[in-house]
Amino acid sequence: MIAYISRRLGYGVLILIGVNLFTFALFFAVNTPDDMARLAIGGQRVSQDAVEKWKSERGYDKPLFINRAAEGTARVTDTIFYQRSVPLLKFDFGASDGGRSIGSEILNRMGPSLALAVPTFLLGIIVSIVFSFTLVFFRATRLDFWGVVLCVLLLSISSLFYIIAGQWMFSKLLRLVPYSGYLNGLDAIKFLALPVLVGVISRLGPEARFYRTLFLEEVGKDYVRTARAKGLSETAVMFRHVLRNAMLPILTGTVSGLPLLFMGSLIAESFFGIPGLGSYTIDAINAQDFSIVRAMVFLGSALYIVGLILADISYTFADPRVRFE
Repeated sequence: MIAYISRRLGYGVLILIGVNLFTFALFFAVNTPDDMARLAIGGQRVSQDAVEKWKSERGYDKPLFINRAAEGTARVTDTIFYQRSVPLLKFDFGASDGGRSIGSEILNRMGPSLALAVPTFLLGIIVSIVFSFTLVFFRATRLDFWGVVLCVLLLSISSLFYIIAGQWMFSKLLRLVPYSGYLNGLDAIKFLALPVLVGVISRLGPEARFYRTLFLEEVGKDYVRTARAKGLSETAVMFRHVLRNAMLPILTGTVSGLPLLFMGSLIAESFFGIPGLGSYTIDAINAQDFSIVRAMVFLGSALYIVGLILADISYTFADPRVRFE
């Protein structure tokens, strides 16, 4: 197991290096440092002296990859890539184009993101599994039919509709919760109640339908027929055998998604005014702050790799037959 994890971590480092190179080349292929300066200062009519000053203050006046004017190792180290992207491999996110520390912003905004993401994630999994398992338990009945119809309807509607409809109904019409905003402590509950509810409902359709398919696949296997032939009740078969054996593919999506909870939700945080990492990324995209965007892409890639490794490790706990040599 240790050798397997070490090997996967080694592959993960190579992937992160590739992601770093690709995002750097992509961003600077779209916008040159001069374009970034004009966007930050405010327009195409900015004088070249102002552009050069902005670039000099932020280190964008250097060559991208190779500084031919320097000597020795400075030909590589005195470049934009080495000073702005290589530190990401040490999780040193540096400063944004606006001069603020990206690492400090991430630490400050991580709490609101987790406050929204964790209850949405846990409640969403529980509700989806219970709902889909109920449909399978009463399969081939009216409840199963209308449950599938409801799932199709839910997954056919955009998540933006749930947000707008939820704000209109619960904030404007019923006045139960505020439209948007966030406060620390227990006061955050009234601001998070509606986003969590919207998040659970919006993911119920696709997840419940997927889980229902997994449960139905297990119901038709030989070990289930053998358990029934031995005289086990339908309740015992469903809970002791079908549910347990269907948990392996479910773990793939749930455990691998745990580290990504730190990244927050781009849409929900922006619409509900929650100062998390999701809204931080959206604000950086709107402001053309590519330092923040590159840092968030790199962080998201690292967390996704960790999630995949955790999913592989969780297989051994869910199914004793799985072993990594």
